[in-house]
Amino acid sequence: MHTARPQSGYAPVNGLNLYYQIQGRGKPLVLLHGGVAAIEMFGENLPLLAEGRQVIGVDLQAHGRTADIDRPLSYEAMADDIATLMKYLGIERADVMGYSLGGGVALQTAIRHPASVRKLVVVSATCKRDGWYPEVLDAMAQMGPAAGEQMKQSPLYRLYPNVNWAVLFTKLGDLLRKDYDWSKEVAATKTPTMIVFADADAVRPAHVIEFFGLLGGGQKNAGLDGSGRPANQLAILPGLTHYNISSNPALATVVTPFLDAPVPVSK
Repeated sequence: MHTARPQSGYAPVNGLNLYYQIQGRGKPLVLLHGGVAAIEMFGENLPLLAEGRQVIGVDLQAHGRTADIDRPLSYEAMADDIATLMKYLGIERADVMGYSLGGGVALQTAIRHPASVRKLVVVSATCKRDGWYPEVLDAMAQMGPAAGEQMKQSPLYRLYPNVNWAVLFTKLGDLLRKDYDWSKEVAATKTPTMIVFADADAVRPAHVIEFFGLLGGGQKNAGLDGSGRPANQLAILPGLTHYNISSNPALATVVTPFLDAPVPVSK
């Protein structure tokens, strides 16, 4: 089933002209891409998710069609951008789903603006920095303007001609080198949450279990009637990696039932 051509626009948000695309109808889902890329990185998942809901794709600060401003990249500031965008669009509450960098932004949106987030989906992201494999942390530590020069050989260079790649990689490097640990906030969240990983992800499996544990998962047997299962959910997608999970349609397949289910009534 093909959805209509997306509506798109720019929202004046916290000093940014934040680019967004809207496609589909129904409950709103804000979709947040990973570092360096933009909305298009979700590939087939965009139309699949839009079959049953209104998908609002966003190009984060300095990414895609959203120009940079004189402000560091931070998960917290980008989360505030999303909450402000929702107000601009007249959306009181939305589901928020993010991948990698966007997963951190989605998580911070739920932490900082809990009343605005109906359900949260975090894909291939960590709730503390040491959740990434050591070699991934090493690559993050080396990110800087030189990597931006190499983007001239990338298809993204043609797709997003207005991006200042040297500045983007410099600011991303600064962000990704910063330590963070949101364990307490994750443990305290009341937002219904699903975390999704590839079976060969950039995130250590031990951290996946730790993250799910903070959300109440993996504590006990669910029981024959399922009454002991946690409210939040974990999905591990087989045969995928950190670098192809965002565009593989298995992602929409596993996320859709979680988003479609009624929000549990808190006791």
